[in-house]
Amino acid sequence: MSPTNQNIEQLLELCKSCNQRAQLEIYNRYNKAMYNTALRIIKDSYKAEDIMQESFLTAFTKLDTLEDSKLFGSWLKRIVVNNSIAYHNKTLKQQEIPLETIMYKVEDDNGIEEHSQENAKVKEIINTMKTLKPNYSLGLTLHLIEGYDYEEICEIMHISYANCRTLISRAKESLRKKLLHTA
Repeated sequence: MSPTNQNIEQLLELCKSCNQRAQLEIYNRYNKAMYNTALRIIKDSYKAEDIMQESFLTAFTKLDTLEDSKLFGSWLKRIVVNNSIAYHNKTLKQQEIPLETIMYKVEDDNGIEEHSQENAKVKEIINTMKTLKPNYSLGLTLHLIEGYDYEEICEIMHISYANCRTLISRAKESLRKKLLHTA
């Protein structure tokens, strides 16, 4: 059976024995989505590529820790998000890039294929999200765009469940108010 016809469980078993063809097949199946995830968080296309590749290396070396191979995609995405946020926080601490330029953006070609009016609304919402406080933008990105639940966001952002619910609620309200003022 060629690697392209194999299911994810079979490919991951081959990857555990360092089968490069299986690793390449896994990479080809997930790289675009993982790149877009990193790009939305850090905005720098070159660094997003680096983070995506580093995340694959991490995943391949830690495959034995993955308990359910059916969850590989979400596990890999979690690695990408964590690596992206770590880079984001490191960059902020070094103060090399102003905060406003670090936040994510959605490129015209990354999957939004709606009508132009809907595209304009999506762009308006995303541009408005960029103007929110950094923790609000990050929280909303993780919750609304990346689809993480409150428990996962708590772990990623190192905050309590109550703080997470408050943060997301306030971020949504802040976004709503800003969108009303631009309407």
